[in-house]
Amino acid sequence: MKIRVLIVDDEPLARQRIRMLAADEPGLEIIGECANGHDALAAIHKDPPDLLLLDVQMPEMDGFQLLQKLPRERLPVVIFTTAYDRHAVRAFDAHALDYLLKPFKPERFKAAIARAREHLANQQASTVARGLLDLLAEHQAPVPAPAAIQYLTKLTVKTDDKVSVLKTAEIEFIESAGNYIAVHIGKESHIMRETLNAMERQLDPEKFLRISRSAIVNLDHIKEFQPLFKGEHVIILRNGKRVTMTRGLREVQQALRFS
Repeated sequence: MKIRVLIVDDEPLARQRIRMLAADEPGLEIIGECANGHDALAAIHKDPPDLLLLDVQMPEMDGFQLLQKLPRERLPVVIFTTAYDRHAVRAFDAHALDYLLKPFKPERFKAAIARAREHLANQQASTVARGLLDLLAEHQAPVPAPAAIQYLTKLTVKTDDKVSVLKTAEIEFIESAGNYIAVHIGKESHIMRETLNAMERQLDPEKFLRISRSAIVNLDHIKEFQPLFKGEHVIILRNGKRVTMTRGLREVQQALRFS
């Protein structure tokens, strides 16, 4: 079956990546790209798509605000492309909506498209739309304050015959090495038997950000960004160390605003 798709994302590289991945999916017809919510709203009214690949975080009109302006009968199946944290992602899951958490892999894109195919083939788009409307209603409703989450403030690292205590605030960045991680503080590197995924869950997301599959940085230690190639950047830390990132520059800048 043919699925008519509209891409909405304010990052040109993100739109380019989605179009590249969509080219490998039979039956997907990209009917347009929009860089902001206002253009997307006009495009949907003019030529409603079957599937909307929608960035949540956009200036002026974000993805939620765009959907709220659409009449119920024009709500397409939506796959969010988002840099939201894992708590927001759980909300998407609870409403049977799909999402692509940036930076997403080709196999994750394929799985999301397969899910959209199933909904459309079974004529379940109206069910998806109702779930989406419920989510939007919750997005507008006052949210009770969650219980305070406790994040690590210190790490203990055993080396030879001693145990060192490290303050997480002093950590500059953390690198992955299989089932081990290297914790970098100043001129020292401490090796711990821990995965990067597990460590990420224990660190305050307002202070630490995963910038690639193999690295987490302390936002307080970022000095500047330098461009590499193909839209990638390298982070320069205050001590001069360089850490390559694959996460979008805008996402990291957004995180820095609230760190």
